[in-house]
Amino acid sequence: MFTKDRSFRIALVNTLYFTIGVVPVTMAISLGLAILMNKPLKGRTFFRSVLFFPYVASLVAIAVVWMALFNPDRGPVNNILIALGITNPPRWAASQTWALPTIIGLTIWKGMGYYMIVYLAALQGVSRDLYEAASLDGANKWQQFVNITWPCVTPTTFYILMMLMVSTFKSYDTMYITTQGGPGEATKVLAYHIYKMAFENSRFGYASAVAMVLLAIILVLTTIQFKCEKKFTGDM
Repeated sequence: MFTKDRSFRIALVNTLYFTIGVVPVTMAISLGLAILMNKPLKGRTFFRSVLFFPYVASLVAIAVVWMALFNPDRGPVNNILIALGITNPPRWAASQTWALPTIIGLTIWKGMGYYMIVYLAALQGVSRDLYEAASLDGANKWQQFVNITWPCVTPTTFYILMMLMVSTFKSYDTMYITTQGGPGEATKVLAYHIYKMAFENSRFGYASAVAMVLLAIILVLTTIQFKCEKKFTGDM
């Protein structure tokens, strides 16, 4: 598996790249949106619904819309880039360099609404008295975030981190719908590699072995996260 199967090594690297690209960005955007949606903004219920809609919508529909937006020849994203003076915009999903970042963007767009709601629930449990006391002591917005908001949402952050890690490592359907692992093997991840080995090449034993490696990776990362959470929350 590690010495003779080049596709496995590519899929493993792509899975790590995909996870590193999705997890921190989704968490950062979700938290930022939750903080914004927690403010008394006009029409915030509408914007919450709009942001949450991609999560509940069909993945097929979301993928079709996203791929149409990033169509290298007729997509509005490239048309805007050309209008801005970029004569050779990226080919996105048709390029081996940009295919995986395109899928990462799709995954972030679809999932950020759900995690925004989770963060929003945590933020609404933070007492406003803490912010009022900090303001009276002269703390600015950033200091309030570092010393009040972030510590209060830390347990939620560890939950989201764990859920995102597991979700990205077992991600298969997005690649299957959009690029089928291509172009070449640019978007082949471990879960998709397992599918191809089992159901296209009928190598069920080998696919099971790869699945066990994937399970081991998830177990190790989850164990590390639990230990870090206990240490971090214990120090708090």
